[in-house]
Amino acid sequence: MRDKSDTTVLIVDDEPNIVIAIEFLMEKEGFNVLKAHDGLEALKVLEKQVPDIVLLDVMMPEMDGFEVAKTIRESPELDNVQIIFLTAKGTREDKMKGYAHGGEIYLTKPFDNDDLVATVNEVAGFG
Repeated sequence: MRDKSDTTVLIVDDEPNIVIAIEFLMEKEGFNVLKAHDGLEALKVLEKQVPDIVLLDVMMPEMDGFEVAKTIRESPELDNVQIIFLTAKGTREDKMKGYAHGGEIYLTKPFDNDDLVATVNEVAGFG
Protein backbone atom coordinates (compact mmCIF):
# COMPACT_ATOMS: atom_id res chain seq x y z
CA MET A 1 0.00 0.00 0.00
CA ARG A 2 1.40 3.38 -1.05
CA ASP A 3 1.79 6.05 1.57
CA LYS A 4 1.46 9.81 1.02
CA SER A 5 5.04 10.21 2.20
CA ASP A 6 6.03 8.32 -0.98
CA THR A 7 4.40 11.04 -3.09
CA THR A 8 6.26 14.20 -4.05
CA VAL A 9 4.60 17.46 -5.08
CA LEU A 10 6.58 20.19 -6.86
CA ILE A 11 5.12 23.66 -6.27
CA VAL A 12 6.01 26.17 -9.01
CA ASP A 13 4.90 29.74 -8.38
CA ASP A 14 6.64 33.12 -8.39
CA GLU A 15 4.59 34.39 -5.42
CA PRO A 16 6.48 33.42 -2.23
CA ASN A 17 3.37 33.62 -0.02
CA ILE A 18 1.49 31.20 -2.27
CA VAL A 19 4.42 28.77 -2.24
CA ILE A 20 4.56 28.92 1.57
CA ALA A 21 0.80 28.41 1.91
CA ILE A 22 0.66 25.46 -0.49
CA GLU A 23 3.79 23.92 1.02
CA PHE A 24 2.11 24.05 4.44
CA LEU A 25 -1.05 22.39 3.09
CA MET A 26 0.83 19.64 1.25
CA GLU A 27 3.18 18.85 4.14
CA LYS A 28 0.25 18.82 6.58
CA GLU A 29 -1.40 16.30 4.26
CA GLY A 30 1.74 14.13 4.39
CA PHE A 31 3.26 14.76 0.96
CA ASN A 32 6.93 15.46 0.24
CA VAL A 33 7.35 18.96 -1.19
CA LEU A 34 9.77 20.47 -3.67
CA LYS A 35 9.64 24.17 -4.60
CA ALA A 36 10.56 26.37 -7.53
CA HIS A 37 9.91 30.07 -7.93
CA ASP A 38 9.89 30.24 -11.74
CA GLY A 39 9.77 27.99 -14.77
CA LEU A 40 13.52 27.72 -15.29
CA GLU A 41 14.06 26.79 -11.65
CA ALA A 42 11.32 24.16 -12.02
CA LEU A 43 13.16 22.55 -14.92
CA LYS A 44 16.38 22.45 -12.86
CA VAL A 45 14.50 20.74 -10.02
CA LEU A 46 13.00 18.25 -12.50
CA GLU A 47 16.49 17.34 -13.75
CA LYS A 48 17.44 16.25 -10.23
CA GLN A 49 14.22 14.71 -8.95
CA VAL A 50 11.01 13.54 -10.60
CA PRO A 51 7.93 14.49 -8.59
CA ASP A 52 4.59 12.72 -8.87
CA ILE A 53 2.62 15.97 -9.22
CA VAL A 54 3.51 19.49 -10.33
CA LEU A 55 1.34 22.36 -9.06
CA LEU A 56 2.09 24.90 -11.76
CA ASP A 57 1.36 28.60 -11.98
CA VAL A 58 1.00 30.03 -15.49
CA MET A 59 2.14 33.66 -15.18
CA MET A 60 5.81 33.60 -14.16
CA PRO A 61 8.95 35.42 -15.27
CA GLU A 62 11.52 33.76 -17.56
CA MET A 63 9.33 30.84 -18.64
CA ASP A 64 5.58 30.58 -18.17
CA GLY A 65 3.73 27.53 -16.89
CA PHE A 66 2.47 26.52 -20.32
CA GLU A 67 6.08 26.30 -21.55
CA VAL A 68 7.08 24.31 -18.46
CA ALA A 69 4.20 21.88 -19.01
CA LYS A 70 5.10 21.47 -22.68
CA THR A 71 8.71 20.73 -21.72
CA ILE A 72 7.56 18.15 -19.14
CA ARG A 73 5.33 16.44 -21.73
CA GLU A 74 8.22 16.30 -24.23
CA SER A 75 10.47 14.49 -21.72
CA PRO A 76 9.96 10.70 -21.74
CA GLU A 77 11.46 10.37 -18.24
CA LEU A 78 8.71 12.66 -16.94
CA ASP A 79 5.85 10.67 -18.53
CA ASN A 80 4.18 9.85 -15.22
CA VAL A 81 4.26 13.38 -13.81
CA GLN A 82 0.76 14.76 -13.27
CA ILE A 83 0.31 18.50 -13.90
CA ILE A 84 -2.21 20.64 -12.03
CA PHE A 85 -2.35 24.22 -13.21
CA LEU A 86 -3.05 26.64 -10.38
CA THR A 87 -3.39 30.13 -11.80
CA ALA A 88 -5.30 33.39 -11.92
CA LYS A 89 -5.65 33.00 -15.70
CA GLY A 90 -9.13 31.54 -15.78
CA THR A 91 -10.58 32.20 -19.21
CA ARG A 92 -11.88 29.32 -21.29
CA GLU A 93 -8.99 29.89 -23.73
CA ASP A 94 -6.44 29.69 -20.90
CA LYS A 95 -7.97 26.45 -19.65
CA MET A 96 -7.99 24.93 -23.14
CA LYS A 97 -4.35 25.94 -23.58
CA GLY A 98 -3.52 24.34 -20.21
CA TYR A 99 -5.13 21.06 -21.20
CA ALA A 100 -3.50 21.24 -24.65
CA HIS A 101 -0.09 21.57 -22.95
CA GLY A 102 -0.64 18.44 -20.87
CA GLY A 103 -2.34 19.61 -17.72
CA GLU A 104 -4.60 17.08 -16.00
CA ILE A 105 -6.50 19.69 -13.99
CA TYR A 106 -6.82 23.47 -14.22
CA LEU A 107 -7.70 25.29 -10.98
CA THR A 108 -8.07 29.04 -10.76
CA LYS A 109 -6.89 31.36 -8.00
CA PRO A 110 -8.09 32.20 -5.52
CA PHE A 111 -8.56 28.53 -4.69
CA ASP A 112 -10.23 26.87 -1.74
CA ASN A 113 -7.63 25.06 0.40
CA ASP A 114 -9.88 22.03 0.89
CA ASP A 115 -10.53 21.81 -2.86
CA LEU A 116 -6.81 21.97 -3.60
CA VAL A 117 -6.02 19.25 -1.04
CA ALA A 118 -8.86 17.05 -2.37
CA THR A 119 -7.67 17.54 -5.96
CA VAL A 120 -4.06 16.63 -5.13
CA ASN A 121 -5.23 13.59 -3.18
CA GLU A 122 -7.38 12.48 -6.10
CA VAL A 123 -4.64 12.96 -8.71
CA ALA A 124 -2.16 11.16 -6.42
CA GLY A 125 -4.55 8.23 -6.10
CA PHE A 126 -5.63 8.82 -2.51
CA GLY A 127 -9.03 10.33 -3.34
